[in-house]
Amino acid sequence: MRPILLLALAAPLCAAPLGIVRAVISDSDGGAALPASFEHVPGETLFFFCRVAGYQKTADEKIHFTYLIEAFDPKGVPIMEPFRQNIADEVTPQDKDWMPKIQTEVMVPPLAASGMYAIKVQVEDLVGKTKAALSLPFEVRGRDVAPSDTLVVRNFHFFRGEDDFQPLEKTVYRSGDSVWARFDIIGFKYGPMNKIDVSYVTSVIAPSGRVLWTQPEPAVEQSDSFYPKRYVPASMGITLQKNMAPGTYTITVQAKDAVGNQIFETNATFNVE
Repeated sequence: MRPILLLALAAPLCAAPLGIVRAVISDSDGGAALPASFEHVPGETLFFFCRVAGYQKTADEKIHFTYLIEAFDPKGVPIMEPFRQNIADEVTPQDKDWMPKIQTEVMVPPLAASGMYAIKVQVEDLVGKTKAALSLPFEVRGRDVAPSDTLVVRNFHFFRGEDDFQPLEKTVYRSGDSVWARFDIIGFKYGPMNKIDVSYVTSVIAPSGRVLWTQPEPAVEQSDSFYPKRYVPASMGITLQKNMAPGTYTITVQAKDAVGNQIFETNATFNVE
């Protein structure tokens, strides 16, 4: 029986598709990758880098591609200005396994809310006429303040000391004590470039209804930013007179939003024993 010859036609080798690989979020420049479960905090700087694989070269061993890096909050709002770069380089035969590195820094907004954020990368190979995209999620554990469609003061809490983290369970002070309070202002409107113009004045009212003290000048927050400021953290502090009569006293907060032409007023009480 004559042997059967199996003839195979050599298939042309297909180039690997353009891809974004080895994506890393680190807490230092060139550092090790943080685990996906890592919880980042507001104000933190993230170091992001990745590699580009599957790019094509010209006849004279040159590459040319562009990339765009963006970052978004859980609602899809950009938290940074888009970072664009144009890369043109020469790749020698000795560098056949070399993969270009792209990188940038991403700052978590100082008042970021909790949730899943994402860094998104788009690469276009201008030689091979191909594109690739990648979305890399990261988690932020922030301080959550309930949103509002109109100006409002939330989370008013009394504290024993200026730097205390734990608010008082019972708002009881004695004559001569310092009284500290912190609260959040939210629901203000934005102008161009996310401009805000928020101010507030606090007053202390005696049990009789008489105004004992009023903030000499309003505290003002005027700023603009790429990412809209979610809320304005506010605070006040006074020292009680040593002959303060026992009773229930009231702190009044009047907040104003100059951009949205809004005013909101609220009261909170504390006791002097």
